[in-house]
Amino acid sequence: MLLRAIRPFAQHPRVCRIVVALPAEHAAQPPSWLREVVGGRLGIVAGGATRAASVRAALAALPPECSLVLVHDAARPFVSQETIDAVIDVASTGVGAVPAIPVSDTLKRTARGERRVLETVDRSGLWRAQTPQGFPRPILEQAYRAAEESGDWSFTDEAALVEAAGHGVVVVPDRSSNVKLTTPEDFAVAEALIVK
Repeated sequence: MLLRAIRPFAQHPRVCRIVVALPAEHAAQPPSWLREVVGGRLGIVAGGATRAASVRAALAALPPECSLVLVHDAARPFVSQETIDAVIDVASTGVGAVPAIPVSDTLKRTARGERRVLETVDRSGLWRAQTPQGFPRPILEQAYRAAEESGDWSFTDEAALVEAAGHGVVVVPDRSSNVKLTTPEDFAVAEALIVK
């Protein structure tokens, strides 16, 4: 899965450096195929206990000339070159960019821990955020500093972190095939996509 997630970036002409955050034991002895796929553009860092800690470690490992940063989940192995291009294009204008899919399901809100429906949520204007999320590097670094100063690490992705720091984030329409693999059912969908 990691190989499929990295390959579109390794093959992309506008991506100059790839930093992979791995569990500490794997970062110390990474699989040999990682270097074979990415070559000299690859950096490997030990990730942290949280997404934020892993992204911060990878961000710190980027060379200074990397002025735009893309943050991608390895659990999304089907990102397209077009999505990467669109995210880079939007982030190049000075704002955050988040690929997303419009919500098409009817949404129900319940009380926390309960199943009784309290309300049906208006889905107009709602999007499902995906990755890679792109940012001008100074904005992302400033957002991480602001979170550290406030002690608020409640965000679930970098776009939320950047929004909380007061910076603009723009939605980039994405493909539904850019799925996140987290459940056994997701892997069944992935197998179908691979066969395509």
